[in-house]
Amino acid sequence: MVLALTVCGLVVAIVVVGLFVFGLRRRLIQRSGGTFDCSLRWDAPEKPEKGEENGKGWGYGIARYNGDRIEWFRVFSYSPRPRRMLERSAIEVAGRRTPEGEEELALLSDAVILACLHRGARLELAMSEDALTGFLAWLEAAPPGQRVNVA
Repeated sequence: MVLALTVCGLVVAIVVVGLFVFGLRRRLIQRSGGTFDCSLRWDAPEKPEKGEENGKGWGYGIARYNGDRIEWFRVFSYSPRPRRMLERSAIEVAGRRTPEGEEELALLSDAVILACLHRGARLELAMSEDALTGFLAWLEAAPPGQRVNVA
């Protein structure tokens, strides 16, 4: 009985510490400001086939502006480093759309999907309308002489 209570207490303590570390990591990422919730799908299909499940491949994360880069962190990770870094000069916006089908379940309720190309790789970013406005303004605010491709 004592062993069972000890094991249960240890499991609860590990879960609490794990949740605390998740919260602390998010706080440290957001500390410098300029962050927004952003789901990302890398190597997104151009046109999903009829009947194909297009809700797959999305990762929920936090994006942070850092100079001429966007750093994207997974929410459910302990890593202090960004999973992806997108350079402003390499981002081409191909269009925007609303979530369809299973994407409505995979993304936040007010999400808008922005189709982009980054160094030849097709990706999609899903964010709120307010975050999208800020993102597009950040793209267009490139220093003089830099090419910006916003559709």
